[in-house]
Parts: sequence; C-alpha cells; structure tokens
Amino acid sequence: MNTANKLTMLRVVLIPVYLILWHIDAPWSIYAALAVFVIASLTDLLDGYIARHYNQVTDFGKFMDPLADKVLVLTAMACFCGAGRFPDWALVIVIAREFAVSGLRLVAVDNGRVIAAGWSGKVKTASTMVCLCLMHLTVLPIPMEILDWVCVIVIAATTLYSGIEYFVLNRDVLNWNK
Repeated sequence: MNTANKLTMLRVVLIPVYLILWHIDAPWSIYAALAVFVIASLTDLLDGYIARHYNQVTDFGKFMDPLADKVLVLTAMACFCGAGRFPDWALVIVIAREFAVSGLRLVAVDNGRVIAAGWSGKVKTASTMVCLCLMHLTVLPIPMEILDWVCVIVIAATTLYSGIEYFVLNRDVLNWNK
C-alpha cells in the first residue's frame, strides 16, 4: 500500500475516533474531536497531492479517497444534526447532491466519459470543511446560533450550486432518448 492510500486509510480510521470523542461528555472533547477532524481533513489534501505528485494514483485511491471524504463530512454533519445545530433539510441536500453527482458520473463512465471534479466542487468541499471546523469552536466573539446558521447557509448554497453546475455542464451525458 502506497503512502497516499495509507493517508486515505488513516482518514477512515479517524472517523470512529471522531465519533467517540464527539460523544464523550467532557469540556475538552469537542476540541479533541475538532483536532481529529482537522487532521483527517488535512490527510485529504496531502493524499491527493502525494498521489498526483509522486505518481501514486491507484484504483483503490480513486474509490476510497472520495468515499472517506464523504463519510468524514457526513459524520460531522450528522453529529451536529443530532445536537440540533445542523438542520436535517441541509443534511438531506448534501446527501442528495452526493448521490446525484455520483450517479451522473456512473452514467458518464458507462458512456466512456470521465467527469472530473469541478472548481465549484472544490470550493464546496473547502467551505464545508472550514464551516464544520468553525462549528466545533465554542468560544467565539459571535453567538453560536448565528455562526451555525451562516455555516449551514454556506454549506447548503455551495452544495446546491456545485450540484447544479455538474448537471448543467454535463447535461449531454443524460440522453433522455437512450
């Protein structure tokens, strides 16, 4: 297993660690969960860089890297949803977009075409990770309710925009007559 894939697997292993820390009822645990989330998020940047820069791109990595990213982000969102800080409708938007884009990519591959990650998808991922990190912080100069809603709006808006953009730019993939 190469270095990039090891980093991806580290992210997978960190997901249950994050969950355990989230559910510990101690003042320090939210910050420990944040630290794990940040480390896991950084492995996403690092494994992609290493895979491309050192020619370590593998089929396993192509499959596991985006899966690990989605599970990490959805885990954090589900935790905030359970705490009443992330509305269920926003979680459904994120899940629906992921399923829809994955489905579009499957249809494209079936037609011999690969749909690469677009710029708006990268902005969505980065803004989601930053917002989720901010939501972990309990000592900020603004009320948590305001921060939570700003983050929810940013996450929902970038998710919707990038999902719509994928379908608009690749609408020819969905041949309604075939």
